[in-house]
Amino acid sequence: MQSKKKTDKFITYVVLIMMSIPMIVPFLWMFLTAFKTVAETMQVDPFVLIPKEWQFKNFGNVVQAMDFVLLYANTLAMIAIRVVLAIVTSSISGYALARLNFKGKNLMFGLVLLQMMIPVQIFIIPQYVMVSKLHWTNSIMGLVFPGLVSAFGTFLFRQAFMQLPHDLEEAARLDGCNIPKTFFYIMAPLTKSTMVALGIFTAVFAYKDLMWPMIVCPDNKATTLASALAKMNGQYSQKYPELMMAALISCVPMIILYVIFQKQFIEGIATSGSKQ
Repeated sequence: MQSKKKTDKFITYVVLIMMSIPMIVPFLWMFLTAFKTVAETMQVDPFVLIPKEWQFKNFGNVVQAMDFVLLYANTLAMIAIRVVLAIVTSSISGYALARLNFKGKNLMFGLVLLQMMIPVQIFIIPQYVMVSKLHWTNSIMGLVFPGLVSAFGTFLFRQAFMQLPHDLEEAARLDGCNIPKTFFYIMAPLTKSTMVALGIFTAVFAYKDLMWPMIVCPDNKATTLASALAKMNGQYSQKYPELMMAALISCVPMIILYVIFQKQFIEGIATSGSKQ
């Protein structure tokens, strides 16, 4: 029996390692390419992975060409504001759809589901028109605008609130709590794991968002990391080592955040669909 458990564990680890290889190889290739010469990156032989001479000057060239302090500030500010707004608006709207009875409730929830089914690219033109009318182009508010509300977050919180027992609201009502107090003091604190999960998803989606920053913030002083990386592509030539070095530097914040909040990341994603 003991030997069978060891065999099963060994097979499980082997399968997990084999499944992780396709995800690790691109990052390994990015890291090694960042220290190669342009000639080495253009070689036909795909098995030449290790640089013959490590080109650490690529780091200096990229740092000199790109203002990473400004790019980090713009990106992190956009992520922080989007996360806060998504959690606040989604928790309130999710609670209303899950716990309150009002006319048009099912219609409103249907519109939320419809928005989740429609490709986000459809909303780019009307969103840009609104941002332009508000004079928010080339600004943090312009970057944040699509994240003011989250249909996915509303759906996520609705499911979380529906799983909570109704006895909590009845007890709060007997104690004299109105709807806002019941939400803020009783119900919302019980959905912390859902808040963490939505914060993770929102941060990841905002961090890798490319199309919207390139449209609404063409000025390099107001753009984000993803947009700045896309602008490094030349029209007639590609400096892959510098591009990979910039991508490697851009990954550092998310890697650090994951290392620090690894436990919260896993718990938030694992419990987002279960009872709180």
